[in-house]
Amino acid sequence: MQVHGLRTGRARGVILAMLMATASLSGCATSEVIQNGYVVDEQTLALVPPGSSKEQVMLSLGTPSATATFDAEVYYYISQKRERAVAFMKPKLKDQTVLAVYFTKDGVVDHLAHYSLKDGRVFDMISKTTPTGGVEKTFLMRLLSGGVNPAAAAQQLLGRVPENYGTRP
Repeated sequence: MQVHGLRTGRARGVILAMLMATASLSGCATSEVIQNGYVVDEQTLALVPPGSSKEQVMLSLGTPSATATFDAEVYYYISQKRERAVAFMKPKLKDQTVLAVYFTKDGVVDHLAHYSLKDGRVFDMISKTTPTGGVEKTFLMRLLSGGVNPAAAAQQLLGRVPENYGTRP
């Protein structure tokens, strides 16, 4: 009789342990969806047809996420949808949309364009850096490639500027 009671006690303990483990692990498996940026709404887009002024765009859509720095005037409204399986994990980008509002030289809306991850690469909204072409060379790279005259650089550090400073021999 005691053997049978010992087995049921162990079985209850195992079942209790499994239930507690399941309950504690289910709390960790919460998926979280993070939405950042401007969410495009078709009713709001109807308020900024081609020919609208910049002021009307700002009143309807708000301040843009980014603006073009070169060439034509463009407002970018960027939206990102990221997801993470567990609270302590880094979120993964699931979707990104960009609404681009192009203006004419007169400052009125020329046309609107929608872009997604399929159209290009991911915008980096956090680092606040602009990617540029070319390579930024270190002092050693410039020295080895012939871009720095070591004698002129040493004299400049000492406060003496040679007559032919800046010219190549």
